[in-house]
Amino acid sequence: MGVKIEIFRMILYLSFPVAMFWISNQAEYFEERVVKRQRELLPPEKLKVEKQRLEELKRKLRLQNEQKMLTLYGVAPEKSD
Repeated sequence: MGVKIEIFRMILYLSFPVAMFWISNQAEYFEERVVKRQRELLPPEKLKVEKQRLEELKRKLRLQNEQKMLTLYGVAPEKSD
């Protein structure tokens, strides 16, 4: 009796994660649920605006990093903006 219960538990422990992985990786499920929800939350028009804001933030951070490095190494930073 004890061996049968252990075999059942082992099958259960192994089959549950495999089943969840299989279910979550179905292409139809992904298309229906995730992609539709993503388009609801972030429509393409808003995506363009967010991308521009992100690029501007990257540019500002890059400039700040350059200024910090120039100051750190004793090179006089150029004035910009």
